[in-house]
Amino acid sequence: EVQLQASGGGLVQVGGSLKLSCAASGFTVSANTMSWYRQAPGKGKEPVSTIDNNGNLAESDFVKGRFTISRDNAKNTLYLQMTNLKPEDTAVYFCTKDSGLKARGPGTLVTVSS
Repeated sequence: EVQLQASGGGLVQVGGSLKLSCAASGFTVSANTMSWYRQAPGKGKEPVSTIDNNGNLAESDFVKGRFTISRDNAKNTLYLQMTNLKPEDTAVYFCTKDSGLKARGPGTLVTVSS
């Protein structure tokens, strides 16, 4: 069974950092295209960052230079390192498996206070 579980969210002040994790089971993270999305209160979901099986990255303009997507093959886990956080980064962040049998896990809430 394909499962994804995001964690690592919390309350952080403007300019702070957080590292989100997405633990995967039932498939191999490194063999798939994986993404982080976010959904702010009252808004639709938006893509944050994507990594494919070759390690190629795609990022939304609003996170360039601030967020970094990565993966740990041994732990079969996807990460999102977030730095220089802004109030507009407040959202539920969730990870997705974008290739083959698609899947989405429950999100983790990130709140950036000013």
